[in-house]
Amino acid sequence: MESICKLKRKVVDYGVLVMFRHTIFSFSFGLVSLLLTLQDNFSIEKMIWVLLALLAARTGANGINRVIDANIDTANPRTRTRQIPSGLMSKKDALVFSLICLAFTPIFAAMINPLSLILSPIALFFMIIYSYTKRFTPLCHLVLGFTCAMAPAGAWIAMTGTLSWTAVLLAGANMFWVAGFDIIYGAQDYDFDREHGIRSIPAAFGVAKGLKIAQLFHVIAFACLIVVGYITPQFSWIYYVGLLLIGALFIAEHKVVKPDHLVHAEIASYNLNEVVSIVFMLAGILDIFL
Repeated sequence: MESICKLKRKVVDYGVLVMFRHTIFSFSFGLVSLLLTLQDNFSIEKMIWVLLALLAARTGANGINRVIDANIDTANPRTRTRQIPSGLMSKKDALVFSLICLAFTPIFAAMINPLSLILSPIALFFMIIYSYTKRFTPLCHLVLGFTCAMAPAGAWIAMTGTLSWTAVLLAGANMFWVAGFDIIYGAQDYDFDREHGIRSIPAAFGVAKGLKIAQLFHVIAFACLIVVGYITPQFSWIYYVGLLLIGALFIAEHKVVKPDHLVHAEIASYNLNEVVSIVFMLAGILDIFL
C-alpha cells in the first residue's frame, strides 16, 4: 500500500512539474487539425501515433524547461514552490523523465511516416531552445507560441504529407494566442525580470505596453481563426458559435488584468485560456462530425 501511495505521489509530482493540464493549449489545435484531414486520409493507427507524438513532445518540453529554469525559479519568490526549487523533485529525476519523453517523440514520429521522422529533430530543437530564449530576447513569447504552433502544422503534415492554408492559419492562431497569454503571465515578474536580466516583452517595454501587445496578438489569433472558418468546408455555424465564445473569453481575459492590478494575471493567462482550448476543440470536433 505504501509503495502504491508513493507511486501516486510521484505521478502527481510529474504531472504538476510539466503542468500536464496545460497540454490542451497545443493539443486542442493539433487534434482539430488532425481531424480535418480524416476525410481523405483516415487511419486510426496513424492518428494514435500522431497524438502520442504530440503528448510526448509537449510533456518532455515542459519538463526540460523546468530543469533549465530551475535556478531562475529558485531565485524568483513567485516560483520557489515549484517541484524542483521546493525539493519535491530532484533536477536529475526531472531531467531523466523529460529526456525519456523527448526520446519517444522521434520514435512515435517514425511510426507515422518518414517525413515526420525527418522533421522531428526540428520540433525537438525549438522545444529545448525556447527555455534559453528568455536569456537573450524579449521575443521568447513568440518562440513559445511557435513551438506550440508546430502541433497543428505537424499533425497536418503527418496525416497528409503536405501543408495547407488551413494548417498554416491554425498554426498562426495557436502561435499568437499562446504568445499573447504568455505575455500576460510574464507581466507578474516585471520587477524580478528587470532586476535579473530576464528578457520578456513586459520587461522590455513596460507592463502597460506589454499588455497592449498581448491584446494585439490575440486580435491576430482571432482573425486567423475567422479565416480558418471561411476557407475550411467542414466548418459551419457551430464553429462560429465557438468563435463568439472565444471572443468573449478574450475580452474577459484582458478586462481582468490591468497594468496596476495583476492579481488575476494567472487566471487570465491560464484558467480562462484552458476554457478557450476546450471551446475551440469541442466546436471544431462537433462541426467536423455533425
